Amino acid sequence: MRKLLKDFKEFAVGGNLVEIAVGLVMALAFAALVTAFVENLIMPIVAGIFGEPNFDGLWAVPVGDAEIQFGTFVTALVTFLSVAFAIYFFVVKPYQGYKAKHEEPAEEAGPSEVDLLTQIRDSLVRS
Repeated sequence: MRKLLKDFKEFAVGGNLVEIAVGLVMALAFAALVTAFVENLIMPIVAGIFGEPNFDGLWAVPVGDAEIQFGTFVTALVTFLSVAFAIYFFVVKPYQGYKAKHEEPAEEAGPSEVDLLTQIRDSLVRS
């Protein structure tokens, strides 16, 4: 029983689990930020252009008793593209710039094993 509790404690407070939990909390907070960006900045621009903040009521095609709602799909597509745009230009590009600026230059690779062995062989032949 003690070993089981010890193993559970290592699992529950282990480094990887805590890091994953922190990452998840940060991702959820960031998701709320991106959602607010899309809903409060992007979709009002859509409303200014098309007269409505979404396309849910547009392009509905009745099929029997059902209705195919192309407008709802277009709204989801615009939302997805807006989120992708926001993430790319406000997270990915700045992170790439930061990483390139602070990345240490890679060490130049020395000669390969084959090159070194060839040099040794040639040295032994000459002597």
